[in-house]
Amino acid sequence: MQREEAVKIMKRHVTNKNLQKHCLATEVVMKYLARHFGEDEEKWALTGLLHDIDYEQTADDPKRHSLLGADMLEEMGLSEDIVYSVKVHNEEHGLPRISLMDKALYATDPLTGLIVAGALIKPEKKLSAIDVSFLVNRFGEKSFARGANREQIKSCSELGLSLEEFMGIGLEAMQSISKDLGI
Repeated sequence: MQREEAVKIMKRHVTNKNLQKHCLATEVVMKYLARHFGEDEEKWALTGLLHDIDYEQTADDPKRHSLLGADMLEEMGLSEDIVYSVKVHNEEHGLPRISLMDKALYATDPLTGLIVAGALIKPEKKLSAIDVSFLVNRFGEKSFARGANREQIKSCSELGLSLEEFMGIGLEAMQSISKDLGI
């Protein structure tokens, strides 16, 4: 599936603009992580872009989230590894994260929210106004970006990345599409 088609599909199923931006942010971070690890950038990016395709349909039933999305992607003919990564990014199911892509998506999902929250508390409200040390300092504040699961972000260690390295890749990736993200 080409990116253009995937974006149309994502926007058809995800109508909330902030959630669309989350999908775009996850896409670009996954792409940068794939580049870092010498993996398939298009496949990883596609996985990030479509990982929450079912979110609006399953918002009231977290146990169905990602299972429905995985089924939808399977029906669209996406590869088994993409389908599995989408399925296991929701820890509700207790499924093992096996591949590097599985682990990357799991850790990336909440990281994007933490990075956005960091930008939005700055007067400029821009990604360019923050750096990794700022994010690391805020990471320890429980009241900051409460929805960003810290344990899930720290699972970047399963990728062999330190928190600082992971945040650095994520921030650089998101800064590269700051116009699309509106921050």
